[in-house]
This record gives sequence, structure tokens and C-alpha cells, in this order.
Amino acid sequence: AMQCLGGNSLARAQPQARGRRNACVVRASSVAQQSRPKAVVDWDNLGFGLKDVAASMYVAHWTPEGGWEKGSLQPYGPLPILPSAQALNYGQAVFEGMKAQHSVQGDIVIFRPDQNAARMKAGALKLSMPPVSEQQFVEAVKSVVRENSDFVPPLGKGSLYMRPLLIGSGPILGLGPAPSYTFLIYAAAVGAYFKGGQLTPIDLVVEERFHRAAPGGMGGTKAAGNYSPVLASQLEAKRQGYSDVVFLDAKSDTYLEEVSSCNIFVVKGKTIRTPPLSGTILPGVTRRSIIELAALHGFTVEEVNVSVHEALEADEVFTTGTAVVLCSVGSLTYRGQRRNYTEEGKPGEVALQLYQALTDIQTGKATGPQSWMVPV
Repeated sequence: AMQCLGGNSLARAQPQARGRRNACVVRASSVAQQSRPKAVVDWDNLGFGLKDVAASMYVAHWTPEGGWEKGSLQPYGPLPILPSAQALNYGQAVFEGMKAQHSVQGDIVIFRPDQNAARMKAGALKLSMPPVSEQQFVEAVKSVVRENSDFVPPLGKGSLYMRPLLIGSGPILGLGPAPSYTFLIYAAAVGAYFKGGQLTPIDLVVEERFHRAAPGGMGGTKAAGNYSPVLASQLEAKRQGYSDVVFLDAKSDTYLEEVSSCNIFVVKGKTIRTPPLSGTILPGVTRRSIIELAALHGFTVEEVNVSVHEALEADEVFTTGTAVVLCSVGSLTYRGQRRNYTEEGKPGEVALQLYQALTDIQTGKATGPQSWMVPV
């Protein structure tokens, strides 16, 4: 059925342009009512991309008069949005990354969705956007997984990666908050983030010319605008044969902050250190989980400044993130000095131990802390 966007101020804004007709979109209260063929995916050759994007997405709108609507499932496709949308002009946009996967019990489970909901809420408030409640966020995520269950890879083959996205979709000319907002979630079946595979160590280089974030800024917020600025450094590093770059603190150029899209840890004996949450690095859900798990496995975990020289003298270095999970660092290069941590192609011992501990919980092979795993 064709239905105008109705209460959404985006639809109301369009007639303001002379001669333009009201915009309508196909909306479906349940995509399940529409017949579609079951997903055909090559599970043995999954990459990290949109080749196997899920068929359905969740969309909800916010207006000052009605607040957040319930939202609905729709076929994955283009959004109706004006060129004057706030997000396109001034960048009101925050997003999340999370995964659903099969457990050994045969269920489909999600990892700590309440933490993603809390982080998106914090980001929304930071960017003067109306936050989505935890209940609506988690239920929307579950609905996307249920509707796209045929895109969830078999156990051990990958996961259904979900991208919750909150944007200022309403039109505005002068700088200010958007008059309306859109919250959506799309998904795709994915494999390992790095091309070498999930457990293949990566090679990092320290970036000294560009800083990802500065004290008092937005570095600790998962805002869309925080990511594209790192591409110049990242692409140059890849041209030189590295997997990614590590950014330093903007104040002293001494301490590690984070990799382009993941947090970083260094290991020395039974002590694991990671940069503190001082507002310039992202409070990763996987980061927090590894800190808690490492302590349970007998490690001393410290959230302190970690200098480049300390990292070069470490026994191991690894990164964490929803997309990468936990990835061992094979080498770190700083001013031409390359420090190798692992044998070629083999992950570090501690990295492998913690990766196994985390993924065993995520797949139901081991029992983790209460509320970490949420069945769909």
C-alpha cells in the first residue's frame, strides 16, 4: 500500500518547494506479509561489505509533536530525504555497529544490545538529537534480526552485522538542530573485517601528522563525522602495505589513542593496558567486555596512558571492536622502526586466549556474565 509520510515533517516540508508534489513511500507494517525468496548467500566466501545486504530494514521517525513513532519494517532501499536535510549539511548523525549470530544451542543471539543503546543515547544528546529509548532500540534490533533470520550465517561462518543509524533528516538552512529525525537499522551478512581473515595478525603504523581527536572534542562520540577524516591516513598506510594506522594524542604526540575504527591494548606479562576513556577515544562495547573478561582470566587490567615506546616494548598488542572482534597485531611501525610481535600469520597467545573466551560466550559455548547474550 502507498502511504504518505504523514506526521513526518520531512513529508510536510516538501510542499514548501513550489510545484513539488507531496512525496509518498511504500511503507509496510510487516515485510513478512510480502513474499520474498529465501536469501541465497555463499557462506564460505563472506567478506565485510554490502554484497549480502539483508532484505528488510527498520525505520522510525520523530517529530516535535509526536516524538518517536513506533516504526516499521520496510524493504531495504532508498530513503526519501531533501537536499536541505540537517545531516547532509551539518552532520547530525550517530550510528552503532552490532552483530547477531547463531549459538551452539541453535538460537540466534545478540551481544550486549543495551550497551549499544546507551552509547547511541549518549551520542544523540551530545549532538542535540532526541535519543531513542533503550526499549525501542533493542526491540527494533530484534525485529530486524527476526525478519532477516535467513541472512544470519551458520555457526562459525560469520554474523549478521547491524547498523543502527540516527540522523537529522528534517530540512534546515541555518545552523541548528533538525526539525525532524529518522532512526533506522539495516543489516548485512558479513565475515572477517580484515582481508587476511579473523585470526590473521595485522600490521599497524603510527600516524604522526594527523590527529583523530582532541581533548574537549567529539572523539568519544560515535558520530558519523569522526570517521571519514581518518581515511587519508588510512589509505596512505594501506598503499604502503599496512593494514591500518594508530593515532596519537593531540596534546603530546606521545600516547596511543586508537586505531581508525577500533580500540587498542598492549600486553606485558600478566598486565594488560589500554588508553583511558578521557573523551578522545570511543567507549567500545567490545573494549569494555575484554577488560571485564581479562580480569576474570587472571590479568591485571589498567586503563592508563600507553606511550608508543611502551607499546614497542610490549609482549603483545591487539585491537578490539564489533567489526574486528579481537585482532592480534603482528607488527607496529614507528618512525621506520618495526616491532614484530607474532610469528608470521599466527595470533599472539593472549589475544587468542581472550578472543576464544569472548567468542565462546557469544556463541553459547561458555556462560558469560548475566545479560551479555540476548536471544532474539
